[in-house]
Amino acid sequence: MIHNLADIQSQNIGESTNIWQFCVVLANAIIGNNCNICSHCFIENDVLIGDNVTIKSGVQIWDGITIEDNVFIGPNVTFTNDKSPRSKQYPDEFPKTIIKNNASIGGNATILPGITIGEFAMIGAGAVVTKDVKAHSTVLGNPAREIIK
Repeated sequence: MIHNLADIQSQNIGESTNIWQFCVVLANAIIGNNCNICSHCFIENDVLIGDNVTIKSGVQIWDGITIEDNVFIGPNVTFTNDKSPRSKQYPDEFPKTIIKNNASIGGNATILPGITIGEFAMIGAGAVVTKDVKAHSTVLGNPAREIIK
């Protein structure tokens, strides 16, 4: 289902994926099967989203970001893709950010560019992730640090 108030330019949307109102998906984005993209999201061109992904409202997925299968992205998560942003100055290539299978990112977390978040990792709400996160770990805080369970 694609809501009639969404602007979907991509032809690469998987079966049973729902994209809600006020979303924009650019032409070269690839979105897998059975995803749920909630309202007010923006998905740029050089983006790959796997199957069974949930992206809650208010999230922007910028060029260079890959989200693997079964990932949860909470509301208002902020991804960045430029380590030294300047107005009207663009890098030749954006750093690659990868969110591995089954990871979860809590609401309002910030993910800096070039980060890999490992499989089954849990990012706490509001965390600022400045470096790679190991598989099966939980990180919290600013900057995000691993907690021992």
